[in-house]
Parts: sequence; structure tokens; C-alpha cells
Amino acid sequence: MSTPDFFRSRLDAMIDLRHPLAVLANRMPWTSIEATLTPIFEGRAREGRVSEEVDLFGVAPKLAGAGISAAGRPRLSIRLMVGLLYLKHAYNESDEAVCERWAQDVYFQFFCGEEYFQPRLPCDPTNLVRFRQALGEAGVEELLAATIAAAVQMKAVKPVEFERVIVDTTVQEKAIAYPTDSRLLEVARARLVQLAQRAGLALKQTYEREGKRLRRRAGGYAHAKQFKRLRRVLKRQRTVLGRLLRDIERKLSGAPDERQTQLRVWLERAWRICRQRPKDKNKLYALHAPEVECIGKGKARQPYEFGVKVSLAITEKQGLIVGARAFPGNPYDGHTLAEQLEQSAILLQDLPGTPQPKTALVDLGFRGVDAEVSSVHLIHRGKHKTLTSTQRRWLKRRQAIEPIIGHVKHDHGMRRCWLKGQTGDALHAVLCAAGYNLRWLLRAIVRLGLRSVFFILALLHWLANVTLKPALARHNHFRWADYRSPTGHTFGIARYAN
Repeated sequence: MSTPDFFRSRLDAMIDLRHPLAVLANRMPWTSIEATLTPIFEGRAREGRVSEEVDLFGVAPKLAGAGISAAGRPRLSIRLMVGLLYLKHAYNESDEAVCERWAQDVYFQFFCGEEYFQPRLPCDPTNLVRFRQALGEAGVEELLAATIAAAVQMKAVKPVEFERVIVDTTVQEKAIAYPTDSRLLEVARARLVQLAQRAGLALKQTYEREGKRLRRRAGGYAHAKQFKRLRRVLKRQRTVLGRLLRDIERKLSGAPDERQTQLRVWLERAWRICRQRPKDKNKLYALHAPEVECIGKGKARQPYEFGVKVSLAITEKQGLIVGARAFPGNPYDGHTLAEQLEQSAILLQDLPGTPQPKTALVDLGFRGVDAEVSSVHLIHRGKHKTLTSTQRRWLKRRQAIEPIIGHVKHDHGMRRCWLKGQTGDALHAVLCAAGYNLRWLLRAIVRLGLRSVFFILALLHWLANVTLKPALARHNHFRWADYRSPTGHTFGIARYAN
């Protein structure tokens, strides 16, 4: 608790404490989150370096830089950074936008633990990037587990509901342009020219004018469906890129060592683009994101999606997300089930009295993996003849995960991942699930609050019927009338009789 400020009003005196975000701010397990994440950001001891110091007695070795340094700016509050990540994915904002909105929204500041209104940015948006990288996949899973713990503590979900989960996969697309061969070849040429010039290499020819002209011709031929001419343009683009690659390799020894290391990485990717053909497997679809895969989903509007496969697990009744995991390599759906159930079990293990998943409702893409998940009973449409009537009723809830996948993608940012590398794909999938759970908790607060209000009104109505109505019936000046509210509930009122 900070010292009272005479010139500023406290946030809890400015806002409506019944607002769902204000209620959730007091229900989230912030102490547990800080205790779990604090070891990640503790100062680490350094070995130091030995230097020579000259004094009156000669040269003596001296150890410098050892121990934990106290230099630098103090780190920002863990609750502030975690709150910003929650709000970013709950309201589908960018790093820059969530910081700007935080400086204007008093409820955002109250949720992040501020006591007084702050008319400034909470941090630089790049701090969120470094905070995510420091958290890692295990750290963001703790944030997802905290939302599940909050739901259990608020009694918005019953512990017995975690015994049955629904599991399905989707594609988290990467922030890349559609990978046509012509565009990839031109992007590789332009990028290599830029890196070579930065390294100080004098190229024989950059092919800048010809590269732009070929790119325009390829687009025109593809639009006109003149594929024979298009193939000739692509052949010339590969020739140009190959000449440039060989020219750089011949002169690479003249570049600084650090530039050589960087250039070799890009040279390897450019050679892959130059040599790959339409029918090849394991193609490179983006020069800056080699981890992108082509995943066919069978959709008429979008036959192929370029990104990474993500698996989601939700509770069977309430639809709370209890697991989200990215699977690089485009594995078969059934081969992802064991790891997904393992993650869900880990997220639920610290909740007292919460059972582990015992039944998984899946689609036909998960057939044939019963041996891999022997501890969990799989239910899918292929087993319809052997299912009991109760299990068939459970199976009707299988498709409840489809709209949740749509909300996570469109409302919480999973539709397009802007984070770098496979690590960025894994972090983004879990954070989007945490953002969905946060909005789920806000709706649950409203739902539970309305239930309590209706309970009080029903109690007052019963008391009026038992005590007030007989008493008023004895008087001729009052008559009893029923009033129907806009919500459809009927309440008794006493009106003065003229």
C-alpha cells in the first residue's frame, strides 16, 4: 500500500468496482503468478573477468565484474507486464496499441495493479517483446494456468467438468505473403543484394532493374493464364538469382567474420528457393520465416494455409480452454493428442480437488491412437456402435469447440502470428488461449452477478407474497398487482387504489 497522495484521487474511488474487469482484478491469483515468475527475472551472478592492475608493488591480477550487478534501471512490476499481456490478447491489441489504451483506460490500470491514474505509457512496447522472450513457453503456460485457477476459485466451473475435454486442431497462420515462386525469387535477390552491400562486397551486377521487370511480367502472365510464358520468366529469375549467389560466394571471404556468418545463413535459404520446384516436399515458403509449413485443410475458400498446427483442449460443458499447444512439422492430428493431454494434466495438477482428464471427445482425425493415450478414453464418431447412450449424448458436444476456435482466431489474435520463429508460434498460441479465458471470466462474472441479483429479487417477491400481500389485503386503499419486467420476470407490487 503506497502513501496517500493528497493531490490525486485513488482509482478505486474513480471507477465502478462492480465492473467485470475490476472484479476480476481482485479475483486473479496475482501472488501466485508473481511467486512463480520471480525466479525467471532474478539477477544472475557473473563469473567476471581477470584484468591486470599496476600498483607500487608491480602488476597484480584483479577480478572485475563478478557477482550480481546493481547497475541498470530496476525492472518493471511483474503484475504490470503480465496484466498487459492478458489485456493485449483479451482485446486483440498490438503491443503499441495496448500500451496506448492502458494510458487512457482507468480499468486497464486498475487491473494491472495501479493505485493512482497514470497519464503516461506504462512501458515501451519493446519491453513486452523482451518480457515474452524471458517467460518462454513454460512461463506463458503459467499465465494460462492462472486463468483456470481463477475460474475454479470463482466457482464459475465445477472441478468435475475437467474430467471430460474436447480436443481439436487448427492452423495458426504466419505473417507472410502468399508464397508464389516469382515473389520468393525476387525477394531473395533483393535481400541478398542488401546484405552484400552492407558487408562491403562489390557485386558484379545487382540485376535490380531486370528483377523488377521480371516480377511485373510474371504477375501479368499469371493473371492472363499464359503459363508457358510464365515458366520462361521463372527460369530467367532462377538464372539471375543463381548468378548473384555464386558472385557473393566468390567474394564472401572479403567480408568481416560476423557478416560472413549472417550471409551464410541467408545464402543457404536463397539456394533452397532457387533449387526447389513446385512438386518438391519441405519447401521454403518465406525467406524470413523458414519454419512456415503448408497445411492443407480441405476448405473450398482456402485450400492451403501457411503456418503451424495448433491443438486446443476445452472443457466439455463450459468451454474453458485447458490446453493450447503448437506442433511444428505438420504431424497427423492423432499424434498430437498425447502431448496435448499431457499439457492439460500439467496445467490442472496444482488445483486442489481437480481431477485429471479421463475422457476426450475428438473427431475422426484422431482415430487409431487409443494405445498412445491408454489412460484416457477416446470417444469419436467411428465408435458409435459401441458407445452407450450417455457417451452418445457427450459426443453431441464435440462440435462445441468449433466456434471457440473461431473466436480465438478472430477475437484474440490466433488468426495471424507476428512473433518470430518456432518459439514465437508456441508463445502466441498459449497467450491467445489465455486471452480467451480472460474474456470467458469476464462473462462469467456478469453471469454470476446477474444470478445473485435475481435471487435477491425472487426472495423479496416471496417475502412480499407471504407477509406484505395479506397485510395489504386488509386495507381498502391498496390493491395488489403483478408487474412484468423487461427481462420477463414477474414481481408483485402494491398500488394505491383510487
